[in-house]
Amino acid sequence: MAEFAIFDGHNDTLLRFYQNEDSRCGDFLSGLEGGHIDLPRARQGGLAGGFFAVWVPNRDDRIDPSSMPDTSKPYAPPAVDHDYALAVAQRMTADLFRIEAAAKGQVKVVRSANELQTCIEKGVFAAILHIEGAEAIDEDLNALEVFYQAGLRSLGIVWSRPTIFAHGVPIAFPSSPDIGAGLTEAGARLVKRCNQLGVLIDLSHMNEAGFWDVAELSDAPLVATHSNAHALCPISRNLTDRQLDAIKESDGMVGLNFATGFLNEDGAWDSDRGLDAMVRHFDYLVERLGETRVGFGSDFDGARVPDAVGDASMLPRLTAALQAAGYDDALLRKLAHQNWLRVLRKTWK
Repeated sequence: MAEFAIFDGHNDTLLRFYQNEDSRCGDFLSGLEGGHIDLPRARQGGLAGGFFAVWVPNRDDRIDPSSMPDTSKPYAPPAVDHDYALAVAQRMTADLFRIEAAAKGQVKVVRSANELQTCIEKGVFAAILHIEGAEAIDEDLNALEVFYQAGLRSLGIVWSRPTIFAHGVPIAFPSSPDIGAGLTEAGARLVKRCNQLGVLIDLSHMNEAGFWDVAELSDAPLVATHSNAHALCPISRNLTDRQLDAIKESDGMVGLNFATGFLNEDGAWDSDRGLDAMVRHFDYLVERLGETRVGFGSDFDGARVPDAVGDASMLPRLTAALQAAGYDDALLRKLAHQNWLRVLRKTWK
């Protein structure tokens, strides 16, 4: 087991199950071929849990994290319809609960910060149910209520495509995130209801107009679960200094994304460049936001990540690189999981 228990802001492991019909929930416990996360590799690398994303692929679109999109022109798939999205979201959510049931106490879907802290302390792998892109949510927010009762505690209003609530930022390099309109009226209602329920609102795929609409409406800390610094990698998915300042002012946080195209200063998806870019982004975010507002947001199983930290078992290589850069144990514990606990205590009811 690694020295630092890491709680991670984003993974797409449920997508792997959805796209591979041969996978069974028990495979997560015994070990999966390929990909980035299963329980044995999590134990080996000190991954204590994370936000498990329910993300709906476009119809007949199989996502391969090893083959990332051409971002020299804006990449934004078309919207998906609600009925299809709801069916897929229900299936993926059910898979998370199937994993929990098969684990017989080794995995827990957590619904409170106290539950999360207890899991970390006792070595139980903790999962937060997160929806990435609210296509499965209807305009009347009925599905939001149902998913909340099931365990939903984090919601990204958009992925990089439009919904009835907002406009996701197309992925483009080099590009500002200032692309497209902000929240719709339904989006404003969604923000308010998430605040009332205590559902974290993830800003990672919001365009800039939507980001500022949420910042104005929300009474919760501003959080981007898996984003990086635009000043170091000027891709539209990353956060500008002005956005980072707003996150700091709200006492929110940012989880650092491991996706190579969001790390490398030239926007390339090259994965053989070592960990220097990750350390630079951590340095920048800690300097801009402060030590209590930065964490991990790997995007494991949803993106091409550096070879040097190619799956969950290799996370100690990243903490060792941060130690070599001068990060002491107290700061590493904050980045590893304490900052996520802090912001969730401020957000969840």
